[in-house]
Amino acid sequence: MTVSRLNKAITGTLAGLLLTIGAMGAAQAADQTVRVRGTVTALSGNELQVKSREGQPLTIKLADGWAVSAVQRASMNDIKPGDFVGIASLPKAEGGDGALEVLIFPPALRGRGEGSYGWDLKPNSTMTNATVGDAVKSVNGSVVTVNYHGQEKKISIPNGTPVVTLAPATAEDVKPGTVVFIPTQKDAAGGLSAAQLIVGKNGVVPPM
Repeated sequence: MTVSRLNKAITGTLAGLLLTIGAMGAAQAADQTVRVRGTVTALSGNELQVKSREGQPLTIKLADGWAVSAVQRASMNDIKPGDFVGIASLPKAEGGDGALEVLIFPPALRGRGEGSYGWDLKPNSTMTNATVGDAVKSVNGSVVTVNYHGQEKKISIPNGTPVVTLAPATAEDVKPGTVVFIPTQKDAAGGLSAAQLIVGKNGVVPPM
């Protein structure tokens, strides 16, 4: 299935998901965002158990109506001018940024989280959510020019960099051994909650 067809297939689901996330953000504005990367150990009702990438067991309370998407393998050839993408990157010694991963957002998520800000995939990493202006290919990879809030940024994407988009998923895909990326909210008592999950599927794991 092409990236274009995948985007059309999940537009309706993601539109509902965005409303849920927005509502939680308004209600929990004082809470701390914690991005959980790890592996599912158990799911019972709305209680999700995850072993974090640091090896820590975590319990996450899932909101009523929680939603899940999967990552789908894509490629540099799928990145077109006008696409909205999220690129995690690190500063390069010779200047500029080098990509760690690229997420091609479906149209339903266009503009969400637009900007360039600190990220915790690796120390000193940055996440840039922006619109692709152009992409120039070379022997060693590609360089994309992205635009956000009137600013422009060039990011090199070396060959072998994970490039993914989002695909449909269900609660049945959230099973022990599944790799997950979960933006959670940490309350004053230290509890974690979430309204959405991104899971690995068909051998593709969330690279963000």
